[in-house]
Amino acid sequence: MNKQEAKIRLEKLKEVINHHRYLYHVLDKQEISEDVLDSLKKELSELEAAFPDLITADSPSQRVAGKPLDKFEKIEHQKPMFSLNDGFSRQDILDWQERFKKLLTQNEQAKVDYFCEVKVDGLAISLIYKNGLLQKGVTRGDGKIGEDITQNLKTIESIPLRLEKPFSGEVRGEAYIAKKDFALLNKEQERSGRELFANPRNTAAGALRQLDHKITKQRRLNFLAWQLLGKETQVEEQNNLQTLGFKTTLGKHCKDLNEVFSFYQEVLKQRNKLPYQIDGIVVSVNNNKIFDTLGVVGKSPRAAIAFKFPLKQSTTMIEDIKLQIGRTGAITPVAVLKPVNIGGATITRATLHNEDEIKRLGLKICDTVIVGRAGDVIPQVVRVLPDLRTGKEKPFIMPKSCPSCQTKLVKPEGQVVWRCPNKNCQVKNRRAVYHFVSKAAFDIEHLGPKIIDQLMEQGLIADSSDLFFLQKGDLLPLERFAEKSADNLITAIRSKKRIILSRFIYALGINGVGVETSALIAQMLRIKNQDLRIKEVSGYFQDISLQEWQEIKDIGPIVAQCLYDWFHSKPNEIFLEKLDKAGITIQNQELRSKNQELSGKTFVLTGTLENMAREIAKEKIRKLGGNVSDSVSPKTDYVVVGENPGSKLAQAQKLGVKTITENDFLAMF
Repeated sequence: MNKQEAKIRLEKLKEVINHHRYLYHVLDKQEISEDVLDSLKKELSELEAAFPDLITADSPSQRVAGKPLDKFEKIEHQKPMFSLNDGFSRQDILDWQERFKKLLTQNEQAKVDYFCEVKVDGLAISLIYKNGLLQKGVTRGDGKIGEDITQNLKTIESIPLRLEKPFSGEVRGEAYIAKKDFALLNKEQERSGRELFANPRNTAAGALRQLDHKITKQRRLNFLAWQLLGKETQVEEQNNLQTLGFKTTLGKHCKDLNEVFSFYQEVLKQRNKLPYQIDGIVVSVNNNKIFDTLGVVGKSPRAAIAFKFPLKQSTTMIEDIKLQIGRTGAITPVAVLKPVNIGGATITRATLHNEDEIKRLGLKICDTVIVGRAGDVIPQVVRVLPDLRTGKEKPFIMPKSCPSCQTKLVKPEGQVVWRCPNKNCQVKNRRAVYHFVSKAAFDIEHLGPKIIDQLMEQGLIADSSDLFFLQKGDLLPLERFAEKSADNLITAIRSKKRIILSRFIYALGINGVGVETSALIAQMLRIKNQDLRIKEVSGYFQDISLQEWQEIKDIGPIVAQCLYDWFHSKPNEIFLEKLDKAGITIQNQELRSKNQELSGKTFVLTGTLENMAREIAKEKIRKLGGNVSDSVSPKTDYVVVGENPGSKLAQAQKLGVKTITENDFLAMF
């Protein structure tokens, strides 16, 4: 990017950031997530670092937050309340240390250690005490001037009106609403027929700006102290705050960055168990004399940084739109992204689902977009930011033919997805085999996409059933295969000739039939005491009429039609016959356990589980009589919360559904 392009981009970024920062910090409204705003700010900072002469006084990087409202008396801080620059990766923190250490003498560098504490998602405030009595409480405001909200702060029980020891000076900390209190507030709102609160942070900010402090008291605010001005080290600050009678944030004294990184990982694991929301940790140089020596750059201290948790949303640019062919012939547009880190992973692709979704988003190639992780896993474009357009954007036009076999695409009536109808489409057939051997299906080890491609290119397999007829001699002439690797693959394939029914149905790749639907269908079939041959299972499904498929709970008319058509298709009948000939059998372990402890209970899983794959967890629930759902509703009994949970956790809290940790979940077994 040249200087002129950077200047145009900077102006656009400043307009958008200032708009959303004003909504968030001044009006307590929110149109985009904090992750997205952080991402835009990070891009702005990086551009200004590359072109420092383009930095202007009105840049968002040169200010802390919005100006104070006129509701309260304005108070000037004795010492500015700075905001922090953000880091999102280990490398960001290493770069930060390298930058500030260059400004220190060797003696000072040797004395550098750190104090880390969780970054509570609340509202920063300053408390002024004289002889141990609370005199004044002030919001951060724009960093230099805040608002006098003393009467409102006095309603917070965790703020001492009289300290345990005589003290004159300033205490800083965070006003917030605990997770359980926020859930209770929204229950009260719901019972009263009032609009639900959006999130704890904005609710806390709104409560502190109430003119009637009685309303503030009703909002269940809390307070955590994190700074006591005037001490030599931040460790001393924390100890003295506790002595004075304050609750303090979860923190740790770290001698070097290795200990900082360990603390970060510990907090990340504990995140969901903490009573308040956090979005990372604050890493500060522990020695306050060195801290002050390093000074300020822009509006942020050099000696501290916010080490944020992996983003669930971020901004990036659409570089191109490619088409992906699925196992059922579905044509899915995929956005090629300028690489961006979300949730700890570098994302370069995001699904656009279908042509209608592109139109709904108003998306063009070269647009700046918000990208999120659907279900914490699948990247997708959440929103376009048209205010950042430069005129170089190009519309996307859906092709009429399959990009692989050039067959004319079709869109079945009532559906939104274009499909390739060619049964011999090479790419479509490859995808079907990838799906057949995947973890939730036959789960065949040592058989990845590259080997499948090689087998198909050499004519050794035409479909998934051919895998079970492969011999060691077929593999040895191929690249990457020696005696041991050939033995391993043949052994892996043959070890999967017995499979439970739900996995088998899912492996078939029937349009619209996912893991949950496969499990539902499997429950229909009464398994005998011995294993079933494929021809028995096939005959059973062929006897089910279209009406009977439609009568199954949770199976809609489109999926019912797909199921009926699949089992009455001649090519599919031949495919099943080949599987039967290969000796594939359905094992009777699909029957539920005699222990039905979870009978009638509905579970929703969110986030990453440490001790087991999500599909294994689902199988355990079903075997013990429970049900698994993909969405949270009032009928949900438990939401199992893993690491980095998504919107399902917030929905559970909103509805008052019980949330449990992975350890709680495992204890049920």
